[in-house]
Amino acid sequence: MECQRQENLKNCPCSYSECSKKGICCECIKYHRGKKELPACYFSLEAEKTYDRSIEKFIQEQS
Repeated sequence: MECQRQENLKNCPCSYSECSKKGICCECIKYHRGKKELPACYFSLEAEKTYDRSIEKFIQEQS
C-alpha cells in the first residue's frame, strides 16, 4: 500500500513543524505508541499545542 502523505497532511493537526513523521500516520502512531503516548490527531487543537501527548492529558481533556 502506498502512503497518502500529501492527502494525510490536509487533516494533520500536528503543529510540530520539524516532525519527520508528519503525514505518515503509520510512523506517527508507531512512534507515539512506543512512548506510551497518543498522536496529535487525538487532541483538540488547543491541547495539541501543549505538546503533551500523554494518555493522562487525553483523558483529562475528555472530562
